[in-house]
Amino acid sequence: MAGKFVVSLTCSKNDTDKATVAFVVANAAVASDKQTVVFLSIEGTRLSQQGYADEIHEAGFAPLKELMDNFAAAGGEIYVCSPCFKKRALDENKLIPGAKIVGGAKLVEFMSEGAPSISY
Repeated sequence: MAGKFVVSLTCSKNDTDKATVAFVVANAAVASDKQTVVFLSIEGTRLSQQGYADEIHEAGFAPLKELMDNFAAAGGEIYVCSPCFKKRALDENKLIPGAKIVGGAKLVEFMSEGAPSISY
């Protein structure tokens, strides 16, 4: 792949527009042959749970679950902030495909070679 790209997402049902646009951009990045990571933190960590995004559908966009599934199927990775995940008492056994719980050091390692990023 030609380069890396990070989409940082702090929202879920508290701002479904931002959550949706973040995955639209992530899909564009992975389709552009970028090694792409979506970093879910704060409320965004809730999207790591199976079933959580199923009913989120912003007008004018594909349903969020479809965007997330397409991203994972295209080889995108989803990093889930470990402390944020634990704070919300989420279930490791219900992680969506492509998601892995990581500490901040894993994101720093991924970005250390100058990966551009965008935040929602």
